[in-house]
Amino acid sequence: MQRLLSYVRSAVSDYDMIAEGDKIAVGLSGGKDSVAMLKAFSELRRFYPNRFELAAITVDMGFNTDFTVLEQLCEKINVPYYIKKTDIGPVIFDIRREENPCALCSRMRRGALHDAAVAEGYTKLALGHHWDDVIETLFLNLFYEGRIGCFKPVTYLDRKQITVIRPLIYASEAYISSFIQRQGLPVVKNLCPADKNTSRQQIKELVYKLDKEYHGLKTRVFGALQRSGIDGWHPHIHRRR
Repeated sequence: MQRLLSYVRSAVSDYDMIAEGDKIAVGLSGGKDSVAMLKAFSELRRFYPNRFELAAITVDMGFNTDFTVLEQLCEKINVPYYIKKTDIGPVIFDIRREENPCALCSRMRRGALHDAAVAEGYTKLALGHHWDDVIETLFLNLFYEGRIGCFKPVTYLDRKQITVIRPLIYASEAYISSFIQRQGLPVVKNLCPADKNTSRQQIKELVYKLDKEYHGLKTRVFGALQRSGIDGWHPHIHRRR
């Protein structure tokens, strides 16, 4: 637990993610990343200098997923839990029959999550993107869009009037997986038909091979991103809102 808290606290401090009195909603998909983040934040609120409120929000995609274990976890750690019901899954796969569903699904899911957080009165939304996600997104943007860029650690959404934070950017996927197992935390299986059959999965496998061949590649890429001058990535350069 201490190691995960160290990663999270470092990211929170480096990018000023939490201000006094913040109301933070964790986007709880039920995957290992969001569950680990929720657990870390539930511990962090006990001692972090800036006091903050915490809740969890799950977007129900309409795949008949059972979220009981997440409800039980939130009750155990004393975190309010909200489920936003949608028909995103049926719309994309049954009605529209999208051949490349991921981009549209991601936009719709994010929109539903943002709306749910705002509706419940939360000013910040914590997403579970980790260290590997950062590197893979950089490669995705380069290979598929011809641009050098990545999501930011902290992003203010003017239209929604909510700030998105990503406190797991220093924690690797491998560490998060081992943390979930050691802690015996529940994970909800992803029922999406496109799971593991995406461009991101292909990039993940490529980056894994490259890191094996050029040991330390991922560490160097992450460091290069922080030093690159790309907006929002150099620690301490953004301003609180």
